[in-house]
Amino acid sequence: MTKKEKAAFVISTLAAIYPQVPVPLEHRDPYTLLIAVLLSAQSTDVRVNQTTPKLFAKADNPKTMVGLDVSEIREIIKPVGLSPTKARAIHRLSELLLERHQGQVPADLEALEALPGVGHKTASVVISQAFGVPAFPVDTHIHRLMYRWGLSTGKNVVQTEKDARRLFPESLWNKLHLQIIWYGREYCPARGWDLDKDVITRTIGRKSVLREYWAKKKTR
Repeated sequence: MTKKEKAAFVISTLAAIYPQVPVPLEHRDPYTLLIAVLLSAQSTDVRVNQTTPKLFAKADNPKTMVGLDVSEIREIIKPVGLSPTKARAIHRLSELLLERHQGQVPADLEALEALPGVGHKTASVVISQAFGVPAFPVDTHIHRLMYRWGLSTGKNVVQTEKDARRLFPESLWNKLHLQIIWYGREYCPARGWDLDKDVITRTIGRKSVLREYWAKKKTR
């Protein structure tokens, strides 16, 4: 099966499983999404979704966030980890949104990446999910699956993103990257992986990955 054929199989299979796909991080607008994605670094969406209601009850826009002390933000977001760094980033990026963008989150990748605590992946998530700008943010699930499916070398997320953008139609990027994330969580996790339930990898998976899977299965 060629990579184009594999990509077509992924698209059709995911469309059947996830005709509608929710955004994992709960938010109300571009600003609350930006903060939620920033908080998700080295944390889980579940933990972030448990934490953001407490933070947004205090401040859900740049102006009110700047009114909080960094230590107050840090105390609220402790459960997500890296709270000192994230609290400083949230406070400073809120100041910069007021100074540079009239308090609005810009729908521009470079402008977002210029904000503290906002890397390429975070910026890509925001422009795709908040503004509908085509982007293909790559998280650990997508990076893992693209390698397992033989659609990318899997060496780094930068290369994985390039491969995904080349293989999949731009019109599908915003929905497809979410579908792959959900599929990775439900059917193709890093741990507790059951190939019998994973129709995509079972059908198009990299041979070396399948051999490794069955070898580990035999030793258990």
